[in-house]
Amino acid sequence: MSTGLEHTSWPFFEGRHGELAHAVDAWAAATLPTLPHEDMALGARAADEACRARVKALGQAGWLRHAVGGTAWGGVGEAIDTRSICLLRETLARHDGLADFAFAMQGLGSGAISLAGDDAQKARWLPAVARGEALAAFALSEPDAGSDVAAMQCAARVEGDTVVLNGEKTWISNGGIADFYVVFARTGEAAGSRGISAFVVEAGTPGFEVAERIAVIAPHPLARLRFSDCRIPLSHRIGGAGEGFKVAMRTLDVFRTSVAAAALGFGRRALQEGLHRAKTRPMFGGVLADYQLTQAKLADMATTLDGAALLTYRAAWLRDQGRNVTKEAAMAKMAATEGAQQVIDAAVQLWGGRGVVSDEPVERLYREIRALRIYEGATEVQKLIIARELLKT
Repeated sequence: MSTGLEHTSWPFFEGRHGELAHAVDAWAAATLPTLPHEDMALGARAADEACRARVKALGQAGWLRHAVGGTAWGGVGEAIDTRSICLLRETLARHDGLADFAFAMQGLGSGAISLAGDDAQKARWLPAVARGEALAAFALSEPDAGSDVAAMQCAARVEGDTVVLNGEKTWISNGGIADFYVVFARTGEAAGSRGISAFVVEAGTPGFEVAERIAVIAPHPLARLRFSDCRIPLSHRIGGAGEGFKVAMRTLDVFRTSVAAAALGFGRRALQEGLHRAKTRPMFGGVLADYQLTQAKLADMATTLDGAALLTYRAAWLRDQGRNVTKEAAMAKMAATEGAQQVIDAAVQLWGGRGVVSDEPVERLYREIRALRIYEGATEVQKLIIARELLKT
């Protein structure tokens, strides 16, 4: 029987990667079912509690150390290993969508500090992230600046050793429960994306409020943020003035590939559930798997996932070799999220009426996968990125 980990023997990986994947798989199977679960009927409070419980458990088990760069600040290595975070996300997603979300946001939310923060910033925030004691958030998107980051309107002005923030952010994961937010704001050093800087804003700072909690089809903590003359120390700026866009893109280059890995995890669970249903669902004196239409569908599902996995771990391996992976990460994200959507839809079809019953595994997967085709760059944006990179040659 497939374990879902056979690909860890591929040439992209070292022995330590296979050991990591098997260890987190065993931990997830034993631990995640014991934690509180989000419930659409109970709303944001249940999702908040479930997310906090997962961050704490991931931190105590040591998995969050892989989401942080720098051994002095709690990380496993001096740099974030892309293959490790991809294997962690894929494995967690196969078991529990919210566990994947909790892990990913610790990395994405603190990634700018790992990549571009100074030692004081790293010492202040990263160890708590690695231990699961502080929740992080990445605040880039705005009501009119999602895919087009250069259209950002949230503004920051420097007054001596203080920065004053005004504006809004939206679609912010961990919004409302994060202990700190990496916020990108226009500082005006140049036009467009060259006039954006990055700052750390701690929860509870005067002038900062969670303006709205946003409910989505897969219950996760999500919010709209508002800054009204919000004053923070200039020492909270990550990197230099006007370097925020570069910091954001460096962060996304690391974690965009891991979105593809999470999609793989969802897709692999869907294939597992589809196979089980096909082999056990009675149909006209036999079982569903006896029919060539079913067999063809299963073949398509498996082939789609392996193709996406090859693209995903090619991108992860290349980045770990120090290569630029803008095109490869975009290809992986597009192929894996779109492919996983197809695979999960097929699994729902194999399950028949039970496939649309609330909280059946395939129904939960159907809700989980949809957002991945949008966040950290929608599929249409990935196509533009790929084409732009091709046209450079």
